[in-house]
Amino acid sequence: MSTNHFADSDSGTTSTGNVTVAPDDDSTAPPKGRGKAVGTLAVAYSVDNTENSLINTFFPLIRDAFGLSLGALGILASLSRFARMIAGPAWAMAADRFGRKKVLFLVTGLWGLWTASAGLAQNFTMLLVLYGIGVLGTVASEPIIYGLLGDLFRDEQRGRAFGTVRGVGALIAMGLGPAIALFANDPNGWRYGMFVMGGLSVLSGFGILAFVQEPERTTAVSDDPDVGRFRIGDAVKLFKIPTIALLAGMLPLVTSLVLYTFLVTFFVDARGWEVPSAALLFAVFSGGMALSSIVGGFLGDWFVRCFGLKGRVMLMQLYLVAAAVASVVALQIDWGQGLVAYVVMFLFGLVMSIGFSACVFPMVSTVAPKQLSATAFGVLFSLIQGGLAGLMTLAMGYLGEALGLTQVMFYFVTVPYLLNAVYWFVFYRTYPQDAAKQDERTAAIDTGTF
Repeated sequence: MSTNHFADSDSGTTSTGNVTVAPDDDSTAPPKGRGKAVGTLAVAYSVDNTENSLINTFFPLIRDAFGLSLGALGILASLSRFARMIAGPAWAMAADRFGRKKVLFLVTGLWGLWTASAGLAQNFTMLLVLYGIGVLGTVASEPIIYGLLGDLFRDEQRGRAFGTVRGVGALIAMGLGPAIALFANDPNGWRYGMFVMGGLSVLSGFGILAFVQEPERTTAVSDDPDVGRFRIGDAVKLFKIPTIALLAGMLPLVTSLVLYTFLVTFFVDARGWEVPSAALLFAVFSGGMALSSIVGGFLGDWFVRCFGLKGRVMLMQLYLVAAAVASVVALQIDWGQGLVAYVVMFLFGLVMSIGFSACVFPMVSTVAPKQLSATAFGVLFSLIQGGLAGLMTLAMGYLGEALGLTQVMFYFVTVPYLLNAVYWFVFYRTYPQDAAKQDERTAAIDTGTF
């Protein structure tokens, strides 16, 4: 592999291997309408996430409507996890081939009609089929939107763009979730929620058509158009990197996705909350998580400055222990239904997102070759974590019936996080070594000797 040095006579840009540099002319002006695009994508991202969590919010009503057990929540909620595993990478590859704007319009927009149709279900089987088809589309927006933002913004602006979409999307979801949950005051409110979210999804699709302009595909690391695309065939190469293999090994102990699925039902069943109030409590918890992601990023960088590469490993262990302790405080103690409960859940959320934003994601980016970065994230967090979360969600539903959700929260959340804190000792040796090897590869590529 060598570094290319050539001028593109059509575009007027000059390639210097890893970074494409363009002269200062009108052709290098940022794409028009980026602000509208970011706002539109944030709305679509938020609508998809809210649509994807409807079952979590409305399950108590659906359970009463069809005479279901808690195990049915595990079945319904696992659909989105398995969809994430299978359809997430598939939609990403389709977007690479047919255009991200077109695919977003279809699966983030028009696909919402399936969610709306789920509100017409007359029995559990019909709901299972219609909602299952619906969630195949809701898992598509995140990987496609991130790829689109990468081409709308230069490298030094991408972090802010990603953060804006996630932050604005989280703020919208914090208001939208409890608002939709107000339908729970009616026994058929879950149907109305499906209708509304399906309609909003369709509207977001037309918003994408109107306000998002898809730019020419670019990449910050190479002129190869395949760089940064999800390629399942490269997964084997990734697992030759010890840190990547070990990160895959720790994913069974990351049970936060299962926690989020059952949290509203937990407060309804175990603590006696009404569905709208429990949904509001979950929104407060989500607000803490949104802030946690931002705080975690700063903490991770600070630990690296203080302790070098091992700093992220140290922080991850501290986070895992703190999350385990916070889960006991928040879920094993009944704080009533007043202000104290909201404060406790906000603080719980303030802990829960530190680890991935501060440690896991940056570590993957550090040790994975840049041309395999999309594959690394897709394999770890769509294929592997999505499949594991689906299986654990199924299991938690049935165990919740047998043991009660309070005990299951302890064994499925608290205990795995403590075990994970011990597991992370393995990274003190492997992560610095893998980071150093990747630095060597990058330097060799830059000099044309790799």
